[in-house]
Amino acid sequence: MKLLLKIALPSIILVQFLWSCKTDINTIDAYPEFINVSSEESFPFMVDQFSDLKVLRYQIPGWENLTIKEQKLVYFLTQAGLSGRDIMWDQNYRHNLTIRTALERVYTTFEGDKSTNDWVAFEVFLKRIWFSNGIHHHYSNAKMVPEFSSDYLVSILDATSTTLVGDPFEVLFNDKDLKKVNQAKDTDNVAESAVNFYGTGVTNADVEAFYANISSPNPDKPLSHGLNSQLVKVNGQIQERVYKSGGLYGAAIDEIIKWLELAEGVAENQAQGDALALLIKYYNTGDLQTWDDYNVAWTAATEGNIDYINSFIEVYNDPLGYRGSYETIVQIKDFDMSKKMAVLSENAQWFEDNSPLFPEHKKKNVVGVSYKTVNVAGEAGDASPTTPIGVNLPNANWIRASVGSKSVSLGNITNAYNNSGSSGRLKEFVHDDKEYELEKLYGKIGDKLHTALHEVVGHASGQLNPGVGETKETLKNYASTLEEGRADLVGLYYLYNPKLQELGLVSDWKGVGMAAFDGYIRNGLMTQLIRLNLGDDVEEAHMRNRQWVSAWAYEKGLKNNVIEKVTRDGKIYFNITDYEKLHDLFGQLLRETQRIKSEGDFAAVQALVEDYGVKVDQAIHADVLERNKQFTSAPYGGFVNPVLLPKTDIDGSIISIEVKYVKSFVGQMLNYSQNYGFLPEVN
Repeated sequence: MKLLLKIALPSIILVQFLWSCKTDINTIDAYPEFINVSSEESFPFMVDQFSDLKVLRYQIPGWENLTIKEQKLVYFLTQAGLSGRDIMWDQNYRHNLTIRTALERVYTTFEGDKSTNDWVAFEVFLKRIWFSNGIHHHYSNAKMVPEFSSDYLVSILDATSTTLVGDPFEVLFNDKDLKKVNQAKDTDNVAESAVNFYGTGVTNADVEAFYANISSPNPDKPLSHGLNSQLVKVNGQIQERVYKSGGLYGAAIDEIIKWLELAEGVAENQAQGDALALLIKYYNTGDLQTWDDYNVAWTAATEGNIDYINSFIEVYNDPLGYRGSYETIVQIKDFDMSKKMAVLSENAQWFEDNSPLFPEHKKKNVVGVSYKTVNVAGEAGDASPTTPIGVNLPNANWIRASVGSKSVSLGNITNAYNNSGSSGRLKEFVHDDKEYELEKLYGKIGDKLHTALHEVVGHASGQLNPGVGETKETLKNYASTLEEGRADLVGLYYLYNPKLQELGLVSDWKGVGMAAFDGYIRNGLMTQLIRLNLGDDVEEAHMRNRQWVSAWAYEKGLKNNVIEKVTRDGKIYFNITDYEKLHDLFGQLLRETQRIKSEGDFAAVQALVEDYGVKVDQAIHADVLERNKQFTSAPYGGFVNPVLLPKTDIDGSIISIEVKYVKSFVGQMLNYSQNYGFLPEVN
């Protein structure tokens, strides 16, 4: 599970050359252009801004404190991650690699007039495609529309002797494949989604029938069927194309394996090395039992300073929640913050015992919740350029219950977000000065604790009733948003609780809780709407969950005026009048969402999400968009990755690795295509 940045704000390079001290050959040209960083205080976080997007940099604190063996482990893991980058592009849409290849060729070879509005629009469109790993918006899932004509594209294709014809050309301008993921009610979500997890002609009914006939050897430990495959229809028969060496995406997977084997050779300890060996075996075989064995070993491998996420993991991009998107995050432990936040893990059972859940839905023994604050060293796939700020894995419920899970907060990512924005938008949407001051005093610690509670306590909380199937089977296309909302509610419920102060995590629990409640309602009912065009429904799972949580609480509190809607000077605000009653409402909704999950109540989750999470109040939306016009900061943020630059001795062994920061988003994207293009355009 991943937590995305809740407010509207929101890969290291495999080079074919090493910087060697044994020769005078300068291979820096193989990399993007770097910037000079004079001091940590003046670090230039902002890289680029275009359309509704901004690109930032993040630092890697503590890199110099790692041993050379640890640095090599990080380097090899980041290379493994980037080697699978194009898998994500192809998973997102079947024509993405063809389109990207053609547009990049035009961009790098066109010698005509680059001062025209059409060329500027072409550049922006290509940047948007890079940012979203394809032609569909990374957050709204809507197909992005070029602001240049098809005739202009033909002209620059011809001028650069570039070929882009047929469906890959036409889809840029027609009304086909409009949604990457279509979660709409009463539609065939598979057939109406452009995501490349399913072949032509495959329907919801096909998928459900296919997996209804597949069982796991141990029903108490169900395998993640469909996680690492594409489902296609051949001569009327449904077949799986498995992601593995020798299978679908095999060329890229072989590169991943190569670097993982090098990482295994410099593992920090036996447990870490054993887990890497199982991951390599999984990539070689595609065997889902090996995937579970790996996750058990990876979850138990808690010692060491380096950790990672790598493989086909989150299922948000599958309208039915089976198939995992390729993702990788390489992490270095933040020792100081991890020590402070481990207290949540140590008290996970207290939180479970004191939650408002029905007794039968509480876990009697919350096992092995491991929480760390980490600093990211490299990301790829579904985590890049846009990234979560917190992650809790593995996703299998039975592993969480019997072995535990790992939760991490991405500290340097959050720090980069916090240092790249301004307070102007906050001032515009807070109800009054008191709300503004609370946010300034406690907003950051509240966000940090909400992330921790969401990941450590939230996703670990609760249990399914005996005999109830996996959530993706019972709650179907609503499973992801229900789970994220449920975890959010756990965090909200405990953010307004003196236990946090008792544990030494805050100095003023009530102030932190009030600021957190203000921020959540403000975002869920207003500010996240800047990410949508007027008239759009809410599609993305996290946006839906923030809206249905907030809208439900607002409606249920109307009788007692818990949250009041205020119109002042023609502008709309929401003001919490009773934090105690709102806390109680969050508890009631948490109890109900856990009941829905525990019982597999599809009718109830459909009603909750459709009634509160999908449709947008058009008057509020229009007001928000109009007020937001004054702000130049883009509503979505993403990142370029630092570059790890190895230096070798005369024998070719790595003796040091330097962290460098790229100058431009364009430079990194072109470099990645050149050095990590391991897949054909059509797979």
